Amino acid sequence: MASAPQIRIETFGAERQPVIVIDDFSQDFAALLAAAQAATYRPMKGHYPGVRAPVPTDTVLHFMSPVSDLIAETFALSRPAALIECFYSIVTTPPDRLTPIQRLPHFDGLDVERIAMVHFLSEGDHGGTAFYRHRATGFETISAARHARYDAALHRDVAAHGMPAPAYIAGDTPIFEQIGRVPAKPNRAIIYRSHLLHCADLSVGAELSPDPRRGRLTVNTFLIG
Repeated sequence: MASAPQIRIETFGAERQPVIVIDDFSQDFAALLAAAQAATYRPMKGHYPGVRAPVPTDTVLHFMSPVSDLIAETFALSRPAALIECFYSIVTTPPDRLTPIQRLPHFDGLDVERIAMVHFLSEGDHGGTAFYRHRATGFETISAARHARYDAALHRDVAAHGMPAPAYIAGDTPIFEQIGRVPAKPNRAIIYRSHLLHCADLSVGAELSPDPRRGRLTVNTFLIG
């Protein structure tokens, strides 16, 4: 019998944005893992440093339905969150092939009601997800009102400090301060506002295999309130 989900809410940094952490998230974890391992992966548009496969909508609705009310309440949504897209995802890009934008913390959208979920599937040491503060502005979230200021400051930062080395960001840098981290664990899900500055927190020497049985395998879901 599957264990009951264990839910906690963490907050990081000065903005105290909530991050929902759920252990034993899926009650059908074995079936979900098998489906992810059997999927056909390919590169897709955007900046994700790896390969992805779409998750069927009925599968997404099945595992998201039990946490719909929790998401709406935690993030003070004006309506229940609707699905934007969902992918099985595997990080595969070697550090020396990362584009400049892939070497920095990022945000997935400017809308404060856009929600992201990362559901960790794989065994082994695959890092986790980390959250950041931009030192020059103090921003931990990037909204539409902040975007122009943040973008201008980031360009000044790069002019002053140079582009980050070709590596996955881990810990503090001259431009960003890490304000929190949630380690990966099989069947752990984390849910947060997409406009938080964040990135995958990969372990040094992490295996970047495209094989879903060996690589950093996650389900990445995006919602909008």
